[in-house]
Amino acid sequence: MAWFVLVISGVLEAVWATALGKSEGFSKLGPILVLIPSLLASMAGLAYAMRDLPTGTAYAVWVGIGASLTVVYAMITGTEATSLLKIVFLAMIIGGVIGLKLSH
Repeated sequence: MAWFVLVISGVLEAVWATALGKSEGFSKLGPILVLIPSLLASMAGLAYAMRDLPTGTAYAVWVGIGASLTVVYAMITGTEATSLLKIVFLAMIIGGVIGLKLSH
């Protein structure tokens, strides 16, 4: 259950990180209304997962999922340029996350 919650929390990290960028320095209400609950839920899920998983592993997986999804979303929506090197390095992050899960 901890791994499932951790993955969901990582997805929510991507949601709040994207909303943070779209809030333009907390000047737009809509993204702020997405940011706050997703941030709270993401942190709560990370804290829950850390009850059963080592802190370093849980944090690395959480950040890896969140960062990867944030970049992928930005590339899909066109707000960030796509390149072969970015895709390779994202695949490395994802491979590291999978490796941490398999080695646990």
